[in-house]
Amino acid sequence: MVLLQNVSKLYRLYRRPADRLRELLPGAAKLHTDFWALRDISFSVEKGETLSLVGPNGCGKSTLLQIVSGILQPTSGRVVTRGRIAALLELGAGFNPEFTGRENVYLNGEILGLSRAEIDRAMPSIEAFAEIGEFMERPVKEYSSGMYVRLAFSTAIHVDPEILIVDEALAVGDAVFANRCVRKFQELRERKITVLFVSHDLGLVKQLSDRAILLLHGRIEAEGKPSDVINRYIGLVLAREPREKKAERLRSSFRHGDGASEILSVALLNARGEPAESVASGEPVTVRVRSRFHQATADPMTGILIRTRIGMDVYGTNTRIEHAPLGDFQPGDELEVDFLIECWLTPQSYTLTVATQNADGSSHDWLDDAIAFDVVDTRVAAGVANLRAKVEWRVSR
Repeated sequence: MVLLQNVSKLYRLYRRPADRLRELLPGAAKLHTDFWALRDISFSVEKGETLSLVGPNGCGKSTLLQIVSGILQPTSGRVVTRGRIAALLELGAGFNPEFTGRENVYLNGEILGLSRAEIDRAMPSIEAFAEIGEFMERPVKEYSSGMYVRLAFSTAIHVDPEILIVDEALAVGDAVFANRCVRKFQELRERKITVLFVSHDLGLVKQLSDRAILLLHGRIEAEGKPSDVINRYIGLVLAREPREKKAERLRSSFRHGDGASEILSVALLNARGEPAESVASGEPVTVRVRSRFHQATADPMTGILIRTRIGMDVYGTNTRIEHAPLGDFQPGDELEVDFLIECWLTPQSYTLTVATQNADGSSHDWLDDAIAFDVVDTRVAAGVANLRAKVEWRVSR
């Protein structure tokens, strides 16, 4: 069982580390700002229940799981847990990078109160589920993120927890491992294990949860049936934010080019023509790129490139590929190009890179990751492309 009563978490934010010391001096002025990561959170999770936490990044989901796990202490409020807790939180937490995988399994088991003999009995099942082979004898610092999650998740579910806490850990696993974890979650439900987990995969939340909670700005915005909470969440993230907040956004993780033209603005517009940071899978969207020429240019190109959050190229095109010649330009001319796309991507985070280029492909102005956006959907799908499969079946006897 898990019980939270009016749990709040306050962080003091300082502009400089030295301000912490200056504030302690007699008569010193307040040098910090208060940030409430959580405010008055109350809920309970009964034995055998699976509760999901959903919400945008920065809403307090991970902080809440860390408080339930005992890693953080709340500023105010009360947390009660009954039963052995196994927590799989952010990547890198819980394992010593210098120890081998096997040594880390023993270390985690002993921390949770298991005897050496109990861990010995669980070890074959842990190895079989993780499927990392000879890397069990290698230091964890040599693992890929996927291998780490395989072992960490396998350890967490095989140490006989009564409460399992999982924070978005399955996002880095491959499709086969993710499906195996889904089946394991269903088995844990049958065994009456209490599960509290965070996921941006709304289809998975709908499939596995008995109940869901939507967090927004550190507060509970909605609670109830997963389908109802998810519909509320999708409605919120697709709702229009103030236009002045979203319009004319221009940033870049890396920018380069010869300066013959300059990108002035980049916008992702939803089906209603409004600037958006989240779109539904399959929704028609427009990528609008505005640029100004500083030199006389013949037959330039404008292009876009969509990448996943880990940098994998998903889709790219430009005006030449799309057989849309732009003509010739003089200094001071401005150009606005719209790319109209049906966004059949799977639910996850993506970035948009844009560029203006010479006819030979060299760049005038190239902006990596100019916009970040999310695709949301209630349907589970692996990979990055939503191919809208239809299923037909026949039975012969």
